This record gives sequence, C-alpha cells and structure tokens, in this order.
Amino acid sequence: MDSVLEISRTLAPLLIVCGIAVFVVFRMKDKYEKETLGKKQSKEAQMVLDSLIPFGMIMGCIVAIILSLFLSSSLLNMIVLGSAFGLLFGYFAYEIYSKMEEK
Repeated sequence: MDSVLEISRTLAPLLIVCGIAVFVVFRMKDKYEKETLGKKQSKEAQMVLDSLIPFGMIMGCIVAIILSLFLSSSLLNMIVLGSAFGLLFGYFAYEIYSKMEEK
C-alpha cells in the first residue's frame, strides 16, 4: 500500500503539469491556425502581451519556492507545479489582455 501511495505521489505532479501544458499548447495552436492570436497596435503593448506567459511561469516558480518553505512538500515538486500553474495563469492573462482595448 505504501508503494502505491508513493508512486501516485510521484506521478501526480507529472500528470498535472502534462495536462496543463497540453491544454495551453493546443489552445495556442488552435488560435494560431485560426489566426486569432492577440495583436496590439503599439510595439510596447505587443511586447507585454508576448511576455505574459513566460512571466507567469517565472512568478509561479517564485511563489512555489516561497510556499515550499512553509509546506512539507519537496522543492522540486513545488517548482514544477508552480511553473505549470504559472503557465496556466499566464495563458489566462494573455487571453484577457489580448481582448482589452488600447487607449
């Protein structure tokens, strides 16, 4: 029973990260094929839009490192999960910012 629990504890972060990554990649691929990727008029706004997903991953890693100090989970698992959730939140920020009107 302990080995099954340990295997599931090891594979759960991998399955979560793979699910998030596949979701984001296929959504972005679908947007690329439909030519509905976010476009902004100014160069600065486009640069912000393009950097939201990587910035989300970096912020997710930072939050995960801070949380790993207080939780009893391994640092490696926390970094992996943090970057995956950062990827997801960065994608949502990309979607929201791409639909916002420029002033």
